[in-house]
Amino acid sequence: MISAILFISFFIFLILGIPIGICLGLSSICAILYSGTSLTIVATNMYSGISKFLLLAIPFFVLSGNIMAKAGISTRLIRFVDTCVGHRKGGIANVCIIVACFFGAISGSSRATVAAIGGIMYPEMVKRGYPSDYSTAVQAVGGTLGIIIPPSIVFVIYGNITGTSISLLLLAGVVPGVLCAAALCGLAYIIARRRSYEVDQMFSWRGLGQSFLRSVFALLMPLIILGGIYAGICTPTESSAITSLYGAIVCFVAYHDLTFKSFCKVLESTAVSVSTLMLLVVTAQVVGFLFTYYSIPTTVANFFLEHVASKTGFILITIAIMVLCGMFLDTSANNLILGPIFSPIAAMYGMDPVHFGLIFVFLLALGQATPPFGTCLFVSCTLNNDTFSDVVRESFPFMITELACIILFAFVPGLSTWLPGMMQG
Repeated sequence: MISAILFISFFIFLILGIPIGICLGLSSICAILYSGTSLTIVATNMYSGISKFLLLAIPFFVLSGNIMAKAGISTRLIRFVDTCVGHRKGGIANVCIIVACFFGAISGSSRATVAAIGGIMYPEMVKRGYPSDYSTAVQAVGGTLGIIIPPSIVFVIYGNITGTSISLLLLAGVVPGVLCAAALCGLAYIIARRRSYEVDQMFSWRGLGQSFLRSVFALLMPLIILGGIYAGICTPTESSAITSLYGAIVCFVAYHDLTFKSFCKVLESTAVSVSTLMLLVVTAQVVGFLFTYYSIPTTVANFFLEHVASKTGFILITIAIMVLCGMFLDTSANNLILGPIFSPIAAMYGMDPVHFGLIFVFLLALGQATPPFGTCLFVSCTLNNDTFSDVVRESFPFMITELACIILFAFVPGLSTWLPGMMQG
């Protein structure tokens, strides 16, 4: 009954339009009041949830992403990638997807990735003869990779609420993220050939060299983040702080794109974003306590063990549930509610926690591009004023491709555990 009150009240508050973080807190209070337990549990768990060193990575990753977004780094990245692949069939669509990976490796956020590259890539794609709705769809689907390519704020939150190593989760996203991006680029190439999209530029070694020099400092950022973690020099938290400092120095000294006034606006934007994220984290801590206290994961796990005999069946059911939930719930809600439930069940089926975490977050990423409530679709459509239904139709082949990649990663664990295994070894 307490579980029912917790979930039903959450969805009621969500339907009323209350922010997700507050929904989690209010539904927890409803469940606690019904059980007769003291409300001091709320304050205690919120404090324990926020007082963790690892969570400092969130504000620093958000800050580094905002610095790069405001300083025109996305423009430099786009020009560099365009000189590399823009002369091929479907090249400009590939530019959009590849730059989304690069920018995701800076910001750790899908919505920030779509917002940063959408305003630049959309007019360029339309200028080169690509349909408006197709251009918008490519940006939306490419943006979903923002939470897979490390650093990923979603990986940090998932690792915090499930007890999975954040360093290993970040490394687990590298190979699958690159492979999925390659698959999406391949699909864009096939579509360009079938629709006979023209190429209006030639490859130039001189142009490649010039664009590389202009963007070299931005290209180094992912190497700094992953290199420090992979080499064991610093933790994800320390790496995020170093990246923020490096980004600020580059934008002030090398690119001269930031002023003191614009930097203050960056700090303000970061504070707003981080406060929202941390509210989600602390209220999720209370929900997680209730899950554990009332044995909700155990109950769900017993149900799975009784009715699903194999790990293969569990994986397929998990994918189906996550795709369905991704169609109607925000990424944060799915991560904070379903993560603590599915993670221990996966362990009971013998799945590596890092491998399952990668699959889980990848499904969260896919949910950002699935109608009717895909956040990346909404951001992209809003930026470009395109009809939602037309964009969904164009994005459907890309979503199927991304889902096929997820199924591949689910049944070939080595693709996600190889790099973390090397670090542990």
